[in-house]
Amino acid sequence: MKNHGCYFSSPILPHASMASFQPIFYWFAFWFCCCLASVRARPHPCEVRLSIQTVRAFNVAHRGANGELPEETAPAYLRAIEEGTDFIETDILSTKDGVLICFHDVTLNDTTDIADHPEFADRISTYEVQGVDTTGWFSVDFTWQELQTLRTRQRFSFRDSAYNDIFPIIKFEEYIEIALNASRIVGIYPELKNPVFINEHVTWADGKKYEDVFAETLLKYGYQGKFLSEQWKAKPIFIQSFAPTSLIYVSNLTDSPKILLIDDVDIPTQDTNQSFWEITSEAYLNYIKEYVVGIGPWKDTLVPPDTMNHLKNSTHLVHRAHSHGLQVHPYTFRNENQFLHFDFNQDPYQEYQFWISIMKVDGIFTDFPGSLHMYQEWTSPMKLVMGPSAVTWLDTFSKLLFSHKYKLP
Repeated sequence: MKNHGCYFSSPILPHASMASFQPIFYWFAFWFCCCLASVRARPHPCEVRLSIQTVRAFNVAHRGANGELPEETAPAYLRAIEEGTDFIETDILSTKDGVLICFHDVTLNDTTDIADHPEFADRISTYEVQGVDTTGWFSVDFTWQELQTLRTRQRFSFRDSAYNDIFPIIKFEEYIEIALNASRIVGIYPELKNPVFINEHVTWADGKKYEDVFAETLLKYGYQGKFLSEQWKAKPIFIQSFAPTSLIYVSNLTDSPKILLIDDVDIPTQDTNQSFWEITSEAYLNYIKEYVVGIGPWKDTLVPPDTMNHLKNSTHLVHRAHSHGLQVHPYTFRNENQFLHFDFNQDPYQEYQFWISIMKVDGIFTDFPGSLHMYQEWTSPMKLVMGPSAVTWLDTFSKLLFSHKYKLP
């Protein structure tokens, strides 16, 4: 019998040998088809992509898989998708000529090779950023064409530097296309980064603001719909920011879900200069829930450590946020020993266990999405979901198997 060009008989083996070989062969073929069903190649345009999971804490690849590759680069995002992340996260800044880019710092000093470019030596500036005088090469002083000559570097010296000075900075639109071209549905998690600073230094046509251009870009690619709606599930997104007024402004431009980021207890908000205690009060949570679906706090504000690097008691912010119907997505989880509290015995999996099983958070920002995915597959594995091509293969094989006269033991 012929199936897709493969014969299930052999002209070489004699009939008697084939009979003794058949049980092993059929079980092997069945195993092979199951493997085929679980391994997905890039889908055909007409094929339905696997949906994003919504039954366990979201795996948010913080700046991509930046524990392995330079942050916010295309390879870091592709690696995170390969490792099973639910969302790829990024920070959106702007160039001098108004091109939105994926980059974390307002300065280019720490994660690019700009210091090795003599043509830019005289472009160092000093600006006030969130009340602090900051000196360096600022992205708002460079055109997109100029930034394309730079290459990215790892932020931390103790991480693998083998990929330094190779990958370029990417545009916001390139980042979106990486998610949309994935073989399964992958969400995006862009941040409105330093909006006050960007609006002070970059101008757009027709009086548009940074937030307008940001929202227009998302709408251009079809990102819309309330949290967990069918529209949202088709193109999942969370819009995040430390600036509450920007989130409120963007709420008038898109109904995509928003997350209010919360910094350390001694750092005020970027735009309203409110304290941590003000924006985590019952009154403020009740107010902001009209505009956001959740909060993204630094994890040490949820369960602070003591001076000996052991965790103290919970601040109960997770419980209070949940009581207001808000998601809680803490940041940032890193596998290296210097970032782990002693309670977890230098084991990132124990840390995941604490935050997911005990603290009951709804999402985790991690530099190592592969380790989080592995932990979740161990503790709460997803059921196998097969695409049309895999179903076709298994259907064909089952018909072949059960129509054959040979009876399995």
